[in-house]
Amino acid sequence: MDILNELIMQAIASPWLYLVLFAVTVIDGFFPPVPSETVLVAAAAVAASTGDGDLLLLGLVAAVGAAIGDNLAFLIGRRLGTSRFAWMRRPRVVTAFAYAQRALARRSATLILGARYIPVGRVAVNMSAGALGFPWRRFLPLSLIAGASWSVFSLAIGLLAGAWIKDQPLLSALLGIGVALVIGVVIDRIAAARRRRAPVAHLAG
Repeated sequence: MDILNELIMQAIASPWLYLVLFAVTVIDGFFPPVPSETVLVAAAAVAASTGDGDLLLLGLVAAVGAAIGDNLAFLIGRRLGTSRFAWMRRPRVVTAFAYAQRALARRSATLILGARYIPVGRVAVNMSAGALGFPWRRFLPLSLIAGASWSVFSLAIGLLAGAWIKDQPLLSALLGIGVALVIGVVIDRIAAARRRRAPVAHLAG
């Protein structure tokens, strides 16, 4: 345990951490399997637990990376559509795209901001926005706000975990990741329930 804690403390002090965080947040914007939330939450938890690391820089790097990733997803949607790759044709992803396409016309700002907190949802919404010709001049500021709010939210989870378990960076990181995963599952379930209700409401109307 002590060896692992020491390795984690060295990692949080390394400038490579910020490069890795930037890379995963950018890639996660258009490729859901990359776990940007877990990297940011874990880094924030360790920083809070040990007192090392720059939380402001962590948050800024994550916010900028998230916004860039979301805009890349928008560009991919505009250039390639939403069915070019095999992972886009998976049932869950197809359902998410269909819901995003219906909802963008009615509540685009709410959808783009809220989808940032759902890994598959944000990719579906942002690619759909690009594919459907949503104006980029409207998408850009929304993506910046979404990235900043997501970064602050993830930092807060990590800070709470790190403050609770002092001087144990491994345990604080694991706690933060666990909390983030639970919150992510809850948000995902709520989003799925809304998608199931949407066709019913449409038929009723």
